[in-house]
Amino acid sequence: MDYRLAPENPFPAAVDDGANAYRALLDSGEDPERIALAGDSAGGSLAVTTALRARESGLPAPAAVITFSGAFDLTLGGESMDTKAGSDPIFTRETLGPLVGLYCAGHDPRHPHLSPALSADLTGFPATLLQTGTNEVLLDDSVRMSARATAAGMDVVLDVTADVPHVFQAFHGILDEADQAIDRAGLFLSQHLR
Repeated sequence: MDYRLAPENPFPAAVDDGANAYRALLDSGEDPERIALAGDSAGGSLAVTTALRARESGLPAPAAVITFSGAFDLTLGGESMDTKAGSDPIFTRETLGPLVGLYCAGHDPRHPHLSPALSADLTGFPATLLQTGTNEVLLDDSVRMSARATAAGMDVVLDVTADVPHVFQAFHGILDEADQAIDRAGLFLSQHLR
């Protein structure tokens, strides 16, 4: 999905676009039990918030959500922001801070659609696969999202791969770990789509 980006289109534009795209799928006759929402990095967050918005709008839930290295805490408060700062080749709290500020555009970063790992009600949320790597500052975002989902009684799988960077799945065909992660995501889909 080609969604609007910050800074020209800050929050909640991307969430609106995700919700509108999902509604369009349903309006076209697509069966929600055959729909999965997926994304990497900020797109992983958008997959989660699209499902949240769908529920808030009274729409049927998609069958599944899959995220690769999702950003689920825009307060940047995860412990891995510090413990993984030396091993993440892409992000640090200092590089993410200004980007988060542009996206939030004055909205409280603890809002459930900005930090679902902190404040979203995940009751009745679709089956979710959270893939992340041990060498990224966003590791705790997925770990805490998984814990919140488990506490809400969700069907959630936290899939952590050792010694790989942010969105390592993009290296499919190059890294064995990426190929294996994509295979696990495919298996998850086959188990949840009708």
